Amino acid sequence: MENLKSAAKYTLDALINGGADSAQVSVSEGKIEEFNVDAGDFSLIRSVFNSSLAAKVIKNKRKGTVSLNQLDKEAIDIAVAECLAAADASVEDDALSIATKEENCDFVDGVLVPDKSVFFDSIIKFCDDIERDYPEIMLEQLIATYSYGKHIVMNTNGVEFTEEDGAYNISVMYSAHKGDESTSFNYFDVDFLDPASDIMEFDMVRTNFERAVKELDAQSFEGKFEGVAVFAPACFGDILSTVMGSFAGDFALIEGTSPWKNSLGKEVAGKDFTLKVIPHSEKIVCGENITSDGYKSQDYCIINKGVLESFCLTEYASRKTGLKRSPSTSSCIEVTAGERSFDEIVASIDKGILVCRFSGGEPANNGDFSGVAKNSFLIENGKVTKPLTETMISGNIAAMLKNVYAISKETVCDGSSVLPYAAFAGVTVSGK
Repeated sequence: MENLKSAAKYTLDALINGGADSAQVSVSEGKIEEFNVDAGDFSLIRSVFNSSLAAKVIKNKRKGTVSLNQLDKEAIDIAVAECLAAADASVEDDALSIATKEENCDFVDGVLVPDKSVFFDSIIKFCDDIERDYPEIMLEQLIATYSYGKHIVMNTNGVEFTEEDGAYNISVMYSAHKGDESTSFNYFDVDFLDPASDIMEFDMVRTNFERAVKELDAQSFEGKFEGVAVFAPACFGDILSTVMGSFAGDFALIEGTSPWKNSLGKEVAGKDFTLKVIPHSEKIVCGENITSDGYKSQDYCIINKGVLESFCLTEYASRKTGLKRSPSTSSCIEVTAGERSFDEIVASIDKGILVCRFSGGEPANNGDFSGVAKNSFLIENGKVTKPLTETMISGNIAAMLKNVYAISKETVCDGSSVLPYAAFAGVTVSGK
């Protein structure tokens, strides 16, 4: 860590000596051990070392930023000059700031020394399990990594945070094949700490593969109806990411485009819906300790039983809008589980769709969206029935959140989020 501190201090001193009023620096070093499988065969084993430095300077109410992947003094000197020049060329902005000093901390999380042999054996077992239990499944790509990193944030207000962590991850893209038939690809991603983990038994893995095999018999949908859309946990996570950005994030609030801009303290979702940011939960693997602003990260609630309690704002957006800065810039989220099981929810639906993957652009400013439901299934008379080829769905996200039909009591934890199945009424399904 001492070499990172030296690089950070040297950069701060150089920026101040160059005329900066204030400055903040983030310096990192890390190592990634990686195994790859492509089209079912091992294709790559490598170790990757990395280092980076990012600096922000405020000079005469103007901001300059720079980033580089070298930590030698010559490279830093060039970067400092570029950062100061960028500030001179930018426009004045009274909302600019750097983090104020609170309590400096040193954070250590996860597994700091990997067991590559055990981890590799777990990957081999996973591949063998797929071949034995799901012969139709093709691993389009599997990337298994152990990532270790050291990180320091320092600024001219006296802030000094250090962080050291390590964890395992597996990212899988797969499809099903039988004869000339094949399905659309799907994927999942899991963070974990035990290299001996039985990957096949992680949440949803077997369910994902079983559904992919069923998709080999996918049929096109004809007609159109308005019904209940049940989003699988990972797909629901993608939707919530859009909500946090387009409804509650920096740009949406600064530009005034968010449909929630005047909704703090008001109901924006059904009473069964609670959304939290949980970087320090024991369910999260190596969650955020230091915000992107340079503050100590904390858990907080965005929506509590349907009521909007907080936006997702950085300090800059907070100063720009006059709204409160969020205690975390993490995307580690949890939606509180409901009271009914997935099967019970489906049993109550006359007409609907189970959406396992969604492909579509950003919603309109008012929340209108449309796109393609992929890897999905029709729900009829209380049962998940035929798998569907790509089918259009549309609706309004803001209205959809207010029409929460049900939240499942089952949740899926992938190390970076904890999410249930979520069902919403008022979604339009369109076929040929």
